[in-house]
Formats: sequence, C-alpha cells, structure tokens
Amino acid sequence: MSKILEKTLKAIKALDKDSMDKARQRQDSLTKPQGSLGRLEEISIQLAGIQGKEIPKIDKKAIIVMAGDHGILEEGIHNWPKEVTAQMVENFISGGACINVISRQIGADVLVVDMGVATPISNNDKLLKRSIGKGTKNIARGAAMSREQALKAIEAGIEIISKEAKKGLSLVGTGDMGLGNTSSSAAICAVITGSPVSVVTGRGTGLEDAKLKKKIEAIEKALEVNKADREDPMDVLAKLGGFEIAGLAGVILGAAANGVAVVIDGFISGAAALIATEIEPKAKRYIIGGHLSVEPGHRIMLDYMGVSPLLQFDMRLGEGTGGALAMVIVEASARTLGEMATFGEARVSEKEQ
Repeated sequence: MSKILEKTLKAIKALDKDSMDKARQRQDSLTKPQGSLGRLEEISIQLAGIQGKEIPKIDKKAIIVMAGDHGILEEGIHNWPKEVTAQMVENFISGGACINVISRQIGADVLVVDMGVATPISNNDKLLKRSIGKGTKNIARGAAMSREQALKAIEAGIEIISKEAKKGLSLVGTGDMGLGNTSSSAAICAVITGSPVSVVTGRGTGLEDAKLKKKIEAIEKALEVNKADREDPMDVLAKLGGFEIAGLAGVILGAAANGVAVVIDGFISGAAALIATEIEPKAKRYIIGGHLSVEPGHRIMLDYMGVSPLLQFDMRLGEGTGGALAMVIVEASARTLGEMATFGEARVSEKEQ
C-alpha cells in the first residue's frame, strides 16, 4: 500500500454521531409530523454525520467523469468501435453530452478525466490527463492491469477529489465513459458478491441475444483465467477492472477522507464503490445511491453494500447522469433541514403529548 492510500484510509472516520443526533432532534422539531419527509430526513442526518455539522450545507457540487478503454472489446462483444470513447470525451469537454445538460441544470461542475483512453484526444485545458495506459488489456486472456497501475489509478482519483475538497466541494457525483466497462463491472460484481456471471451481466449498450451470450462467456473466461482473490480487492481490481473504475474508487475513498458526500451513478460507479468499500468499509457511510440502473448486476451490488437508490428511471447511460439527477434530492434534504422553521420559530402548536 502506498503512503497516499494509507494516509487516505486513516483519514476515513465513522460519521459524527453528535452531529447526527442534533440533526435528528432538529428534524423532529420542524413544522411537520415527525418522519413525514421520509428519506429526505435520513439523507439530511447522514449529511450531518459526513460534514460534522448539525445543519449540513451543499455549497459546491461536481460530477467527476472518468474515461478509459477496455481490452475485452477484442472479444467482439460490443456494438460500437473503441474510438467512441475518445469522441464522447470530447463531447463532454465541449458541453454537448447528457451529463453536461443535467449538470448545468443542477449547478454542478463537470470534471472530465482521461484515465486510459486508447484513441488520441485533442489537446484541451478542460481535460484532466491522468492516463495510466492506452486502455486495459483483455481480461478474457489475462490481467487488465498490474497491481501498480491499479494503485496509481486510485491515487489519481484521490488527488483529484482532494484538490476539489480544498476548494469547498461538498457533494460529488461519480461518472464514467468507456466501451467494455460493463463487462469489467460484471466481473467485479460476480467475484465480490459471489453471484453467477449470467445473473449480473446485462446488455450494456443494447446487445442482441447472440452478443450477450458471447459477453457472458467472455466474462466467465476472465474469471477462470485470472482467478482473482475475493479477499484482496486490489487483486480483483487489477485483474478485472478498468482504469476509470480504479480512478472512481479513489474518488470515493478520497471523498470519504475529506468529509465529502458521494452520489454514485450506475453499474460502473457501483463496481468502483464495491472496490472502495472492500478496501475500507467505513467509506460506505459516505455513499448515497443515485439511481437503480437497468443493468441486472446493479441491484445486486447495491444490496450487497446496503445502499438504497433514490431514483429508478430505467436509465443505463452512465456518464454520472442518474447520480446527477439524484443530487437535486440530496441538496433538498440539506435545505429542508436548515431552512424550515421549527414549531417554536413559526409559533405553530405541536401535537398534544
């Protein structure tokens, strides 16, 4: 373990119980029946514990979109050429993707990171270049990356989120781009949760039955070839993951270390969260489930981690889109706790005891 990762893990603390108790007491004193705001109340109390404040605030939001290519495309299990990853990264940078539209609506910055895109990308100051390599190797034939590369990618995620936290970031969403990343995510899910590959593998970008069957076979082969150690999350990540998945795991761990709440997006973000929470279980308390993807393995991931999604919109785009939509709800939870009047302030009679 590197010094950066070791320092980060030591900085991840249990949520602040005193702040959570005070937030809960305030929720019970607001002008509403106790518990009537349901999960909005739960989220606000979780935010209080994360920020160590009775009344948490969401001052600055960002979506970190990490991109990387996957060698498993060599197995012929995708409908799109690998060049699309680089093309979509340029679309993110120019502001034309769905995540850009939603982020503008919710007032969140979009940080685009090249973690390992195979095709060259035009030079642009808006792109954060943290490339570990020109895409991972084909997991159906061997390890995706070395353990050292996996660690370096995690450290890149930690570095990026730590820098943003110093600028006042209070809520981060995780996003991804990378053809073939649902295959890596399914492989990670199968190993860590112990679920069959056929159960956790979905159609990704819309594979027909024949390609889906081929995809499942390729992932099963990857598990057989690599024999990833379930008890060693870094081994699972290095053998089956992607550079962007590793980077997002670093974002989650770094956010937890800096007291920043993380809204995870779909299947790929879920795989990153699995790795992060296996490395450090306390990081789980800093995670908020954005939405439930239609990828079948996503529900299994979330149930395994004990994370309940806020939205179910039948989405499977990635990019951070589902998480970004859910950030509206997260911010609303903080604002209702902080801005609603108490019974005493509003001079509203409470129920008889």
